[in-house]
Amino acid sequence: MAFPRASQALSRFTVLDLTRVRSGPTCVRQLADWGANVIKIDALLEDGGGEQPGGPRRGADFQNLHRNKRAMTLNLKDPKGLDVFKRLVAKADVVVENFRPDVKTKLGIDYESLRGINPRLVYGSISGFGQDGPYHKRPGFDQIAQGMGGLMSVTGAPGEGPMRVGIPVADLTAGLFCALGILTALLEREVSDEGQWVQTSLLQAQIFMLDFQAARWLMEKEVAGQAGNNHPTSIPTGVFKTSDGYINIATTGGRIWERFAQAIGSPELVTNPDYATAPVRSKNRDALNAEIGRRTVTKSTETWVRDFNEAGVPCGPIYAIDQMFEDAQVKHLGIAQDVPNEENRKIRLVAQPVKLSRTPSKMAARPPEFGEQTEEVLAEFGFESDEIAQLRKAKVV
Repeated sequence: MAFPRASQALSRFTVLDLTRVRSGPTCVRQLADWGANVIKIDALLEDGGGEQPGGPRRGADFQNLHRNKRAMTLNLKDPKGLDVFKRLVAKADVVVENFRPDVKTKLGIDYESLRGINPRLVYGSISGFGQDGPYHKRPGFDQIAQGMGGLMSVTGAPGEGPMRVGIPVADLTAGLFCALGILTALLEREVSDEGQWVQTSLLQAQIFMLDFQAARWLMEKEVAGQAGNNHPTSIPTGVFKTSDGYINIATTGGRIWERFAQAIGSPELVTNPDYATAPVRSKNRDALNAEIGRRTVTKSTETWVRDFNEAGVPCGPIYAIDQMFEDAQVKHLGIAQDVPNEENRKIRLVAQPVKLSRTPSKMAARPPEFGEQTEEVLAEFGFESDEIAQLRKAKVV
């Protein structure tokens, strides 16, 4: 196949992408970035028009989610379109969708219907609340999951009410977990020679991401609350004002606390009975933070970052996004990468945060235009040219 692959790691797998908006495309992006043959199914309506959920196709959001894929159009509401899709499924390894649970059944593309065609098919589903249960028909939305999943109750400053996180964390993690589940199912298929249904939801993903806060309730019946910029257990850890901005400081453990006190020129804090041990530092955190703040405001962020790193105290500046991409270490990691394209468009996107030594991921192809590779893909799946012409005439593709 002439289409450039982002990696050789998953190049033997073919993925049919029925996803839209964010959680589903996030899942499929993981597979595309590691070289899977991803075919995005662009929804075609009976009148020949297309559905374009998820923002402008050449907008930054769409471009970042759909690189390293090809696209074809297909009207799944037309019986002929459903027949085309089933022919694709027969040769595919993976189907991924994030419809509401009842939609795929109405379309006739649910897992039970498709595994009869291809028993080796791995079918990935992302929903708002799960594939069954009392809420399964509700539409899912990231902020709703953040609230119901407990995240907003532990985010923000105490007493200021619930606060959403600044990224769509439920969408993103649901996508990542679904990709992980699909890869696990593909590995298991090598033993059983059978596919299976991989399911996750925004709600499940968000609850899992509570991690130790959730475990504290399940094990100790402790309900975590908002702590603002303070770490809930390691004190002092948080945000402190400097002469020209702010800095993050993390003093985990007694030895780092001693080094920190020395670095800010206040060794007496170590022996102060109000701050001598972790429990009393936690009890007196507000007073201790005020003491620290009176010292950090005397120097610039850059100076403190240098001094604390020399002393072995974890710290870092707090960047705006443009500043972050200018940081020397961020540039060295190469996480911002250009996407090659014949049109000489400026497409610079966020690369994979994982490196493989032999089969690395790269930006290999720009996101496809609407249905751009329809004929190419159909031909690869065995459709003859006259068949494709008839499908176009009937507005099936």
